[in-house]
Amino acid sequence: MSHDNQEKLYNSIEKLREEYGVPEPSGRKDPVVSLIKTILSQNTNDKNRDMAAERLFERIGSPSEILEADLGDIEDAVRPAGLGNTKAKRIKEFLKKLKREEGEITLEHVEEMDVDEAKKYLKSFKGIGPKTAAVTLLFVFGKPLMPVDTHVHRVSKRLGLIDENCSRDRAHDILEEKVPKKRMYEFHINLIKHGRSICSARDPKCEKCSLKQICMYYQNR
Repeated sequence: MSHDNQEKLYNSIEKLREEYGVPEPSGRKDPVVSLIKTILSQNTNDKNRDMAAERLFERIGSPSEILEADLGDIEDAVRPAGLGNTKAKRIKEFLKKLKREEGEITLEHVEEMDVDEAKKYLKSFKGIGPKTAAVTLLFVFGKPLMPVDTHVHRVSKRLGLIDENCSRDRAHDILEEKVPKKRMYEFHINLIKHGRSICSARDPKCEKCSLKQICMYYQNR
């Protein structure tokens, strides 16, 4: 990231804070339950994820009960999240590997790992990529990572913080390297808020945007 882009990044962080404030801390959550919900959130929206998670935990129960459940029952429960067969397998395999390696279904040991070790560990589970790992580590363990979802990816591209052809995986690396660690959670949340309210995929409200003076997309329109 060039010096100009670094300055643009800092300006973006500050302008988004002025617009949306400093988000409340996410609060400590059950790491295993949280990761299961994050798997369910892959390629769908929050509403579908929450519906699938509610059905899963109501119909089957705790993570240990999900581990012992029939794969078809898990698939049926998580159907609202889409890709039911794939997500059911990922959840089952995650719980099975965790129980086999740790002797119990827990992720508490991740707390003691440094960021790189924790990221590598979570990504060792099949179906858990950079975003799923980063979401869990940021929201549950408070580790400084920068999950890149569709809103973060789109707004960062339009601002010119990352190249137009930059993949989400590459965006993770770039933003995690350049965003100040103490501001990662704030910037992540505020980028999502901005992507939902102003910088939408279709018909972005550029005239109302507090970032338009530093936005490459706006300047090129």
